[in-house]
Amino acid sequence: MEITPDLTTYSLLFFGFVLGLRHATEADHLAAVSTIVSERKSLFSAALVGGLWGVGHTIALFVVGLIVILLKLQISESVEAKLESVVGLMLVILGVNAVRKILSSKTIHAHTHDHSGHEHKHLHTHADETAEASHHRFSPRSVVVGMIHGLAGSGALMFIILPLIESPVVALAYIVVFGIGSIGGMMLMSFLLGLPFHLTAGRFGALNTGIRWCSGIFSIGLGMFIVYEKLLMA
Repeated sequence: MEITPDLTTYSLLFFGFVLGLRHATEADHLAAVSTIVSERKSLFSAALVGGLWGVGHTIALFVVGLIVILLKLQISESVEAKLESVVGLMLVILGVNAVRKILSSKTIHAHTHDHSGHEHKHLHTHADETAEASHHRFSPRSVVVGMIHGLAGSGALMFIILPLIESPVVALAYIVVFGIGSIGGMMLMSFLLGLPFHLTAGRFGALNTGIRWCSGIFSIGLGMFIVYEKLLMA
């Protein structure tokens, strides 16, 4: 089979799409998204979190890629390390926020009951209705998290892929299809991450809380490791 320029371009774009799908499975991406998904009880809402993350990720990559291609700039390894350390710090903040919401998600109320002429007070815990209502509101947090991840991941993209692409149009198209792949991949991963939260919500409250704790602690631990590796060890 003859290798034509068109076939080479299509193959490159397909390769970018596949890489975008794979890119969504990286540990720091999953850790960040899981802390947001842990607040969702709807699988649709969980998948939407991943989609919004992918949109933010693609916007950041496209803007940085456009600047690099037009101005022929290069991202130094030191700048890339600093951007990745920002991701680590963000993971710590997301994890701490997830833990904070777990600790404040239940309130204790005293109820008085009358049994055979005798009043008794019982303590009950109820989920915070305000927090529950916020689960259904649109939040730009997923987009912002995706943009920060996109900025941090732009270094590897610029170093490895874009220098090999001669046409600026093809290079930008590569970023777009890479972004589409990452959107689809993260929507799928967010859906899968949302399954345990969805299945344990309500009937298995203790298990649901335990999974949320794991998500928050993992995000904090991974974030601290990234900051240590990229910034303190540099």
